[in-house]
Amino acid sequence: MLIIGCDYHPGFQQIAFVDDVTGDCGERRLEHRQEAEQFYRQLRERGCKVCVGMEASGHARWFERLLGELQFELRLGDAAEIKSKRVRKQKTDRQDAQLLLRLLVEERFPTIWVPDWNNRDLRQLLWHRHRMVQMRTRVMNQLQVVALNEGVRRKKTLWRAEGRRQLESLSLAPWASRRRQDLLALLDELNPKILELTRALEHEVQQRPVARQLMTHPGVGALTALAFELVIGTPERFSCGKQIASYVGLVPSEASSGDRRRLGHISKQGNSLLRFLLVEAAQAAVRSDAQWRRQFLHLAIRRDRRIAKVAMARKLAVRLYWMWRRGWNYEQLSKFGSHAGELGNRLGVQ
Repeated sequence: MLIIGCDYHPGFQQIAFVDDVTGDCGERRLEHRQEAEQFYRQLRERGCKVCVGMEASGHARWFERLLGELQFELRLGDAAEIKSKRVRKQKTDRQDAQLLLRLLVEERFPTIWVPDWNNRDLRQLLWHRHRMVQMRTRVMNQLQVVALNEGVRRKKTLWRAEGRRQLESLSLAPWASRRRQDLLALLDELNPKILELTRALEHEVQQRPVARQLMTHPGVGALTALAFELVIGTPERFSCGKQIASYVGLVPSEASSGDRRRLGHISKQGNSLLRFLLVEAAQAAVRSDAQWRRQFLHLAIRRDRRIAKVAMARKLAVRLYWMWRRGWNYEQLSKFGSHAGELGNRLGVQ
């Protein structure tokens, strides 16, 4: 087998390789995409078995598809853990490729879980809708500014039929009028596209039992449930809820030494979209569920509202994990929670 350590860059890749049978080794710099494709296709024509190891990074979809087409083994490694194994102070592309090769040969390569292609494509749907909604929000905020400058303060009612007519009837200067016209045109173009993406997302959720099961939790909609299922992949990857909270970046960063413990802000590691959706869903749960509201207010009084929001998001992530792993809906999960203080429960738990 030919073992290749690949230091991947968007425009080229530096590789170091060794044949575990003959012991032949070497280094090459391959320009993307033509030279790299030619190199790997020639290996396939020669009937070589190939194992490629590279750091997990973006902008490499075409390379992953190429290796999959050629039936070559690809291992994606944790970039942070690979960096911790670098001893020398010097860092070059050649040394990075040699380090990856050495980790592969010594069987110390930190391989990570990689979702399948269908999972990745559905994530594009989530990200695309999320970005489109952000664009619409920016357009709507600018239109609100146009209205406020003319003394019109309607808040959400500005987007109703009467508010829209009032906005269009405002007498503005030429360029301000042009701005209003262009922003309204953008808004009219974005709304049907977002609606189409939302329907596609809801249709996908209806075909997924796990997502429908997670949606039984208060505050969790189709978007949050599908994002949680796609990002987590399978609950068997984690042994407890603490690992889930750490994976989505909702645990505090820590720099402790000796007898002193230093905790900072949350780590913000993992998928940023899922973390954002969990915070939004936790706030929705606080508004709709009395038990969640009591816990949120208790935390907000003790600490801060911002800290309380993150704490509730972490609790939501852990609950969704156990619902998925145990196959429970929200009613079944509630039976196993704390029942302290309830009438007829002297021991505090049920």
